[in-house]
Amino acid sequence: MATITDRSNVQGIGTSGGRMADAADQNEDAITGEPGSHPVGAGLGAAVGGAAAGVGVGAVGGPIGAAVGAVVGGVVGGLAGKEIAEEIDPTVEEAYWRHEYVNREYYDDDVAYSQLKPAYRHGWECRGRYADRSWDEAEADVRRDWETSEAGRQMAWERANRPVRDAWERLDCLFRPEDAGCGCNKPR
Repeated sequence: MATITDRSNVQGIGTSGGRMADAADQNEDAITGEPGSHPVGAGLGAAVGGAAAGVGVGAVGGPIGAAVGAVVGGVVGGLAGKEIAEEIDPTVEEAYWRHEYVNREYYDDDVAYSQLKPAYRHGWECRGRYADRSWDEAEADVRRDWETSEAGRQMAWERANRPVRDAWERLDCLFRPEDAGCGCNKPR
């Protein structure tokens, strides 16, 4: 099974609109300079892991135990979130959708990929954020997240929904093809 970090089958990798991708396109890690940094995934993992650990320790050690548990859990959860997020490579996803957008049923000559890019990004980021839920279970939260974001103030959910869901389903097809029930990257 191909993973999202497998760049061999993505057309246009290393370029962005005919130019070489710059550091921002490569999501370079601020410390190591390596491409593919995932600070959002690490932060989400820290928050979720910290909360879970804090509750567990707090039940045994009271309020001080809960605080210590939250710190320790935040570190452990951050590492787990980074591991999950590492599977979603924003550089590969951006290159894929830049190429694939023209093949989608909702393609419009008057709407450049750059206008829909935030919707695609929202889809793959939410797939990582709500990894334990199906689209049907998470759609209301994904929509709420969109509508409260800066991008959501620029584009209505009704316009963003299809690219968001396409990006979500692509990851399902790559990581969970038995659950995806889609044509796995076939245009609609």
